Amino acid sequence: MRVLLIGSGGREHAIALGLAADPSVDFLAAAPGNPGIAQVAELHQVTATDPAAVAALAVELTADLVVVGPEAPLVAGVADAVRAKGIACFGPSAAAAQLEGSKEFAKGVMAAAGVPTALSYACTDEAAVRRALDDLGTPYVVKNDGLAAGKGVVVTDDRAAAAKHAADCGKVVIEQYLPGPEVSLFVVTDGTAALPLMPAQDFKRLADGDAGPNTGGMGAYAPLSWAPHNLVPQVMREVVEPTLAEMRKRETPFAGLLYVGLALTPDGPKVIEFNARFGDPETQVVLALLETPLGGLLSAAATGTLAAHPPLRWREGAAVTVVVAGKDYPATPRTGDVIEGAERPGVIHAGTARRADGALVSAGGRVLSLTATGANLTEAREAAYALADGVRLDGAHYRTDIALSAVEDRIRL
Repeated sequence: MRVLLIGSGGREHAIALGLAADPSVDFLAAAPGNPGIAQVAELHQVTATDPAAVAALAVELTADLVVVGPEAPLVAGVADAVRAKGIACFGPSAAAAQLEGSKEFAKGVMAAAGVPTALSYACTDEAAVRRALDDLGTPYVVKNDGLAAGKGVVVTDDRAAAAKHAADCGKVVIEQYLPGPEVSLFVVTDGTAALPLMPAQDFKRLADGDAGPNTGGMGAYAPLSWAPHNLVPQVMREVVEPTLAEMRKRETPFAGLLYVGLALTPDGPKVIEFNARFGDPETQVVLALLETPLGGLLSAAATGTLAAHPPLRWREGAAVTVVVAGKDYPATPRTGDVIEGAERPGVIHAGTARRADGALVSAGGRVLSLTATGANLTEAREAAYALADGVRLDGAHYRTDIALSAVEDRIRL
């Protein structure tokens, strides 16, 4: 199978490693890729959000399968353009990708499908924002309606900060705060059949103790020993199956990766958000534990044959990833800093580039995802931080408490 992977971040590097390890994948290309992906795939330059350019590249490479990593190309219609060329594509149509592209759209789908989620209001002017904040109270949860690279959400007790975020975004969804630990569940689907992957937990805030601003994600771990044993079947029954049925009813079936962000509230699991692709950095830990060949799984979803796919197999143990961010992230990060210590197994490239002289340099806010497995969560965590200790990047920042509360058994439902 000849596979073309679209994207250039840590999620795509993790996917590339999974695809490269699949014996059925005999050719792997990535566009535009990154220096880490270049170790396992042939790189090509393309504008990932240009549907015609991506489709043309897939034809040129005689790809059997295109895997779209990031959300922006999906919302732009890349999967539609690829499928129009007769090539299988793992990723939803532009219409179905509105589950992530518009918070208001997603809330409408959830309401129609009876999916448990937070009470919310879509707001486009100051008066509506004021009414929503009055009605829902603190903590205020204000979400950019559109794509914001994982940084469009403000959760705060500061009303002025909530109102400012709403004004900056223009169109927002303001919703009731959902208490309880958060869980990410990835579901591979062909629009009808659906296979859940292993739940994971990520860390959105910049600093230890969940302090600081929201980010695209500063680390993650799996499995979740503290999660209810029936969590996945319950979410599949109450969330995933009704949502997929509603999307089919709207004649915009969702095929690809449905990311379900959950809060485990005292009243049960409730959806915080949907995404239309693998989450970053949870992908790094979930795929590190997936034993089932990745290429075959994604191909089955892309070709409508997922119902016939064998049950998923998982490796024993646990996985932890620690994100190393560049100076000033999540504001405007400084780039161009030389990175040392990145040429080791488990170092996943997220925001890196090669300088003309061959040096590896930072090229984004989240620079590396340091990912390790172990016989248990304690061992995996120690191994991930050992990788972090070996990285040299001027001004770098990483959290020191990824998975610590789980290791210390401090998570309570």
